[in-house]
Amino acid sequence: MKIYDVMILGAGASGLMCAANLSKKKSVAILDVNDRVAKKLKISGGGKCNITNQSLSVDNFDGDSEYVSYALKRFSKDDLLKFLDRNRVELELRKGRYYFCQHSSDDIIEVLKKESKNSEIILNNEIISVAKDEEIFQIKTNKEIYKAKNVVVATGGKSFRTLGASEIGLEIAKSFNIQTKEFTPALVGLTVQKEQFWMRELSGLSCYVHIKVDDKVLREEMLFAHKGISGPAVLSASLYWKKGELSIDFLPDKNIIELVTGSKKLVSSVINLPKRLSKALLKAVDVDDKECKKLTKEDTVKLKLLHSYSFSPAGNFGFTKAEVSRGGVSLLELNKETLESKSIKGLYFIGEVADVTGELGGYNFQWAFSSAYICAKSLK
Repeated sequence: MKIYDVMILGAGASGLMCAANLSKKKSVAILDVNDRVAKKLKISGGGKCNITNQSLSVDNFDGDSEYVSYALKRFSKDDLLKFLDRNRVELELRKGRYYFCQHSSDDIIEVLKKESKNSEIILNNEIISVAKDEEIFQIKTNKEIYKAKNVVVATGGKSFRTLGASEIGLEIAKSFNIQTKEFTPALVGLTVQKEQFWMRELSGLSCYVHIKVDDKVLREEMLFAHKGISGPAVLSASLYWKKGELSIDFLPDKNIIELVTGSKKLVSSVINLPKRLSKALLKAVDVDDKECKKLTKEDTVKLKLLHSYSFSPAGNFGFTKAEVSRGGVSLLELNKETLESKSIKGLYFIGEVADVTGELGGYNFQWAFSSAYICAKSLK
């Protein structure tokens, strides 16, 4: 039976990038449960894939800052952009921050396939288990048993089950007594308590907000949904929210007291938000929609809550709506410079299966590519 130098479990962003950076002299196989490679990459960003972000630092990630910092320095946003430029992938910058494929996510998928063309791609194989016999790993699937000197686990998280997502990466780690943190939904909408059901009645409306969770402030659009709240600001906030309160500034670029002072208009008119939202916000802070000049001191105190509307979400929309998973293989179990297990020689964990999760905006793909790069370079 053939023994591969490296077997990569998962043909997603991190798995393909790892293969693309391995020595062409090595025998490499990429194993995946799907019938095509990079299925999640294909649909991301509305089919144009938000690859990375102009503004990128360890502060955009939930994970050990030392490990994240090392990976981002070894393969930075600029390194990724140069890689794509060399391969003639045209990008567009949205909102001055988000890098998307200009034409289609197929552009980057084709590059990754080309750069990893020396690897054998084995599809439609569901991974059952991984074991190690002396120096050789045995990878059991529903169809075959494969052997390799090194195994790179790039199986991703638990979200997007329709694309083959599973917990197999954590199961592999646990079978080797490697510490893990259970996957939970991240970059996901938040459900609301009965007191905030008024938000559900605004389903379809959106506005620019600042959301504060502990010491993090997320600045983007918020979308009211029939289950609660969603949109870019909420998805990123969900990464840091575990339980307890968060706070929303519905007028981050204005001062509500300055807006109402001296005005003869109705309060809902000077707030300068969609009328339905303005009225709902006033009701939420218990202020009647009246002429600004008729506001009492008590009213103005309540209006200030529009800059810090605090409440405790009930939960989140779950894995079926989550962009990514939080949790994974503990970084403390891995070598910072290689992402190889400290206890099991030749076993690596990269991408989303490792306990690093980025905010919405290309951060998770950047981590996937950066972690794959340092792993591949160490295998050289």
